[in-house]
Amino acid sequence: MRASRLVTLLLLLQNRGRMTAQELAEELEVSVRTVYRDVEALGAAGIPLYGAAGHAGGYRLVDGYRTRLTGLTADEAQAAFLAALPGAAAELGLGEALATAQLKLRAALPAELREHAGQIQERFLLDAPGWYGDADRTPHLAPVAAAVWARRAVLLRYRRWRAPEEIERRVEPYGLVLKAGRWYLVAGGPSGIRTYRIDQILGLRPLGEQFVLPDGFDLAGYWTSHLADFRARLHTAEALVRLTPEGARRLGVTPTPTGDGWTQARVPIESIDHAHGEFLRMGTDVEVMAPAELRDRIAETARTLVTRYGR
Repeated sequence: MRASRLVTLLLLLQNRGRMTAQELAEELEVSVRTVYRDVEALGAAGIPLYGAAGHAGGYRLVDGYRTRLTGLTADEAQAAFLAALPGAAAELGLGEALATAQLKLRAALPAELREHAGQIQERFLLDAPGWYGDADRTPHLAPVAAAVWARRAVLLRYRRWRAPEEIERRVEPYGLVLKAGRWYLVAGGPSGIRTYRIDQILGLRPLGEQFVLPDGFDLAGYWTSHLADFRARLHTAEALVRLTPEGARRLGVTPTPTGDGWTQARVPIESIDHAHGEFLRMGTDVEVMAPAELRDRIAETARTLVTRYGR
């Protein structure tokens, strides 16, 4: 633990230049006294650093010194691929590894590129989850991730939407996907490859059995195919609508206005019930022409609203 902290301290000084003992203590989450001891240990090991007192004081490395301790551990390499999603890395138990990996990567860059990387981090942030709804509780994410890394089968107890709602199934975890702030497990099982929501896992028991990925399996390719199939099953019908320019923008329809400025388009819908609610949210920016059942449902709702609010 101390050896890792000494390396981190050294990389901090290499990346940032002068730092006070208090700044180092805050970064390393230790006491200032511990920083003093660590600096002494680095000096005794031959690291050319020096300290200065006063307002502009602090610790720094002798100009021109650069450590070559920039190799990544396995955890740090895994975490580096999640550098744009620090929340995801933390959920997987790789938060500390991600911070160390970023330090090592920055230390390995030339000075001008290191400054550019810092500017990017200051100016851009990726926040994947949506605005509405709290994040899902995923208490089983870490053991699922461990099974994915180790390629070991697990016994899942899972809640699904159809009966029987609670099932138990042996699966082989192929990979994890983070989609719109929600974690999914892609796993092989008795019925082929399936996708499981991590927040719906009720229990998990690691098994001692190791597995081999099927020949040709590609996680990104599978996920793209899964989304296409999901959308095809989701949108089983279509509606003919008229849209204002704002309505066309909201639905992502290319405007082809007629003489009155409206656009006519056919759009996919999931069901009459679902489309009823979605089109009502658009207010006066849409007029449903067909199917007749959907148009009648919306008209009846409009009459009810007029009666209710016209009193």
